[in-house]
Amino acid sequence: MQQLVSVPPVSFAGVAWRDYHGVVLPYSAGDGPRIVRGDLASGFARTPLGALLAAVHVAVRANAQWGPKVFEPTIKDQVVGPDTASLLAATQGQYDKRRGHLPNGTALGRAYVVLEGFRWQGYSSDTASLDLVSAGPGDSDVTVRAVTRLQLQWKDDDWRVIAPSGGTWGGSAASIPSPDGYVRFPNGGAGS
Repeated sequence: MQQLVSVPPVSFAGVAWRDYHGVVLPYSAGDGPRIVRGDLASGFARTPLGALLAAVHVAVRANAQWGPKVFEPTIKDQVVGPDTASLLAATQGQYDKRRGHLPNGTALGRAYVVLEGFRWQGYSSDTASLDLVSAGPGDSDVTVRAVTRLQLQWKDDDWRVIAPSGGTWGGSAASIPSPDGYVRFPNGGAGS
């Protein structure tokens, strides 16, 4: 087993930030995603930045917000672990509950979230663990922040996110008052 490095170096030089339905995501020519087809993204380098980019892209796309055309292949192809089927079922359930009168398969609209930063829990060329900070609107114009633990595994020549325990992201997320103590994304994740 490889030794985990607690704080691997990551540089955002050369990283471009692009809008993905209301969420600004990072893209790197060298570290990924190298394959972007429609709303799907894969092909991340076996580097700390590649693991970070994979965590961000997979976690964002494995969400009911984008509809089953996005979350189904993302979860089926880029999420591993014993709770993968539970994550897919829970995401489909959230989608069905929230779509109302929209035709099945339709995205639920834009997201209103900003990825603010991250903190490594550990990294090796085979596994990675990090906390991702996101912020969005709450009640009474208050910004609500959450930190979500994401774990990854290098498998079949790409990073795969390990499904959260119990099959829901809520179980691996917690509310936080500020992004202090986390590595901030350039411009607070709003791109450059």
